[in-house]
Amino acid sequence: MSLAFASAPLRAAQARAEAIDFLALAYTGKRPPLQVRRSAAGHYLGTADENGPVSRESVEYFRSQHAADHALATGRWQQRIHP
Repeated sequence: MSLAFASAPLRAAQARAEAIDFLALAYTGKRPPLQVRRSAAGHYLGTADENGPVSRESVEYFRSQHAADHALATGRWQQRIHP
């Protein structure tokens, strides 16, 4: 589920491969790609499709695009489990 719960640090490729879009899958049955998104509150990890945003997957909001990219690449973020 969340990479933040892993006990040992993951390699970047492994973190990206295991990053899932839990809320999008649970509520829409679809798996749009996990990506860095932006809102008025800041950058977050979430999903979108051709119609716009689908889900905010990360608990955290990140102050910068760079910080969000780093969290996605390394798996250092916490998965939301409720919308």
